[in-house]
Amino acid sequence: MKILFVSLGCDKNLVDTEKMLGVLGKEGFSFTDSEDEADIIVVNTCCFIGDAKEESVNTILEMAQYKESGNCKALIVTGCLAQRYKDEILTEIPEVDGILGTSTYDEIARVIQTVLAGKETHISCFHDIDLLPKTTSGRMMTTGGHYAFLKIAEGCDKHCTYCIIPSLRGRYRSVPMEELIQEAKELAGEGVKELILVAQETTLYGVDLYGEKRLPALLRELAAIPGIQWIRIQYCYPEEITDELIQVIKEEDKICHYLDMPIQHASDAVLKRMGRRTNQQELRDIIEKLRREIPDIAIRTTLISGFPGETEEDHEELMAFVDEMEFERLGVFPYSLEEDTPAALLPDQIPQELKEERRDEIMELQQEIVFEKSESMVGRILDVMIEGKVADEAAYVGRTYMDSPNVDGLIFVNADLELMSGDFVRVKVIGAAEYDLIGEVYDESAQ
Repeated sequence: MKILFVSLGCDKNLVDTEKMLGVLGKEGFSFTDSEDEADIIVVNTCCFIGDAKEESVNTILEMAQYKESGNCKALIVTGCLAQRYKDEILTEIPEVDGILGTSTYDEIARVIQTVLAGKETHISCFHDIDLLPKTTSGRMMTTGGHYAFLKIAEGCDKHCTYCIIPSLRGRYRSVPMEELIQEAKELAGEGVKELILVAQETTLYGVDLYGEKRLPALLRELAAIPGIQWIRIQYCYPEEITDELIQVIKEEDKICHYLDMPIQHASDAVLKRMGRRTNQQELRDIIEKLRREIPDIAIRTTLISGFPGETEEDHEELMAFVDEMEFERLGVFPYSLEEDTPAALLPDQIPQELKEERRDEIMELQQEIVFEKSESMVGRILDVMIEGKVADEAAYVGRTYMDSPNVDGLIFVNADLELMSGDFVRVKVIGAAEYDLIGEVYDESAQ
């Protein structure tokens, strides 16, 4: 039986998909990229914001058509949309045969086998949302094999007023360190060279299990694994970044000088309504400390434009903050009103057009900042991970330590030698093209 997987949403969701693929592979299923050939279609959904919700619903409806026009005998829905709207999905999309919550993806094989056996219809598989799914059969990589996301925790206890994640993913639960180290060793054994640590919040890792933040200790253990060359840390809440964490990033050569630190806004009034745990001065302090201690650090952040009650003055304050801080990487999302969140009930909701207008203004400013930073990189020698070859050219595309896959920039490397995806090469930056860099292989022996 051939299974088609459609994985939507964030990289944390992708880890769940890869673990489900591992479970199903051990059960003897094979996989296909063709909707027409698939006997079973699984859609792993997202519903973090309105656009993600719409994409998930449209994808389920699109895949449902293959119950009529293709080989599809079972349509299974998993992930956040399934957790949030299980009753609506089963009622309004009768083609769906099985639905699994965010804490039950480890039961994917049982659900599919039950559907195929015809023993039950419209199977609903949900457990306590605060449980950690247990998969012992490894993962099936979908990222090309040279980098992998390592999900170190599930859920969140922050309860920001705009966010639905705690009600979909449960309370914060760290994955035991020994399990993460074993998983990382298995990934390294399969050729993975870059580990990207993800969670709803990585900085609190270990507090629930060990009574203290253990991310620095985990990083040191991961850095000792042979074969791993880069470790990248994402989703660090600014108020939880400790001096110990900064020191580990400085001392361990494998840890990229890159930090994904979502701040969401810079106006104290907006931050308070968001339920965030920092004010602007505290944000300034941690950014200043990071850059003082790690001068070449690349800080990535995300912002929300048009949060309820955001005044023009709040927006201008955020613009001034972005202009002053000069983040290396930045993304902006217009506020998405999500039902069952405190922010949905706030007065002074902002019109969509104005939310998008403010987003565009921030991104235009950030574009100028990034272009200047890219130009300043000319002449630097960097380690680059090769991602692939440019068609019909003696050039490759790769990433520097400043670039996480799929969200940041690229570097195009002129090279006459044969390179493979996952290879590391020393590259001299010779030019910049907006968000991307241009380089050439650096021959140290010729210097």
